[in-house]
Amino acid sequence: MKGESSPTAISTALRRSLSEFGIGIALILEIIIFSQLSPYFFTAENILNVSLQSSITAIIAAGMTFVILTAGIDLSVGSVVALSGVLATSALKFDVPLSTGFPLAILVALIIGIVSGSIAGVFITKFSITPFIVTLALMTIWRGTAFIYTDGRPVWGLPEEFSMLGSGRIFEVPVPTLIMLAVYIVSYIVLKYTRFGRYVYAVGGNREAARLAGINTNRILFCVYMICGALAGISGILLASRMNSGQPNAGLMYELDVIAAVVVGGTSLFGGRGSIVGTFIGAMLIGILRNGLNLLNVGSYVQMVVLGVVILLAVMLDQIRKR
Repeated sequence: MKGESSPTAISTALRRSLSEFGIGIALILEIIIFSQLSPYFFTAENILNVSLQSSITAIIAAGMTFVILTAGIDLSVGSVVALSGVLATSALKFDVPLSTGFPLAILVALIIGIVSGSIAGVFITKFSITPFIVTLALMTIWRGTAFIYTDGRPVWGLPEEFSMLGSGRIFEVPVPTLIMLAVYIVSYIVLKYTRFGRYVYAVGGNREAARLAGINTNRILFCVYMICGALAGISGILLASRMNSGQPNAGLMYELDVIAAVVVGGTSLFGGRGSIVGTFIGAMLIGILRNGLNLLNVGSYVQMVVLGVVILLAVMLDQIRKR
């Protein structure tokens, strides 16, 4: 039995390593190309700037990796960013000391994300509705709620200290970058070394087989959507802090960047295959792509076309690998 399963395990590990190796080479080539095209690209300040710009979508992409590994998808993350941002900043408007209001704002953002993920998980597991439909509906609901709550106007007049969360630095490293690294370290440990992580891969690989093996598949699905929602909520308050305001239109099209980072990083849309390391590299690749194109004064419309081509190529390669 061991002789039969060992080659399969080795083959799976080899395919995963090759996927990460390939995207790693693409990242290095991208860095080399932009370094040659722009003298301002490969500088310490610009690299830190790329990490700051990429941190929010990268944090959400970590949660999206859990979801896509189970062959699901969450289209509501951008709207959760907006709703958690406006509600968290509203908590700072209460007549309480900043030492109380600041933790309260973080707690509000986290709760909004968890509630959103939980609602998605309930509809997907208890009512067997396709994740695409559930999260598409929630995307519209949460965005509309953010606009209704603010009457379409930003939440202004926040304490200056609040901006430190999204723009401050510790030893010259942006705070959101440090939070992003912490999220990926924890996610890596969970997916690679815990039973929950193994169950996530099992559910994505073959949900019915996982259920027959005794895995509570509904619980796993519920948890991955809750994780994704929580990380979207955290990203919401980070973005609000960076802008020092709660914007009801924040997070527009974040779904595209987040899903692109996961897919480009080698995680299969069919579930069961991928890694958090690949997602991190994918997020950095897209962040560097945007930054490099900006330095070269490439228009935003052209950037959208380039990003779409990158996503299409990544999905095509995923199909080729699957065959």
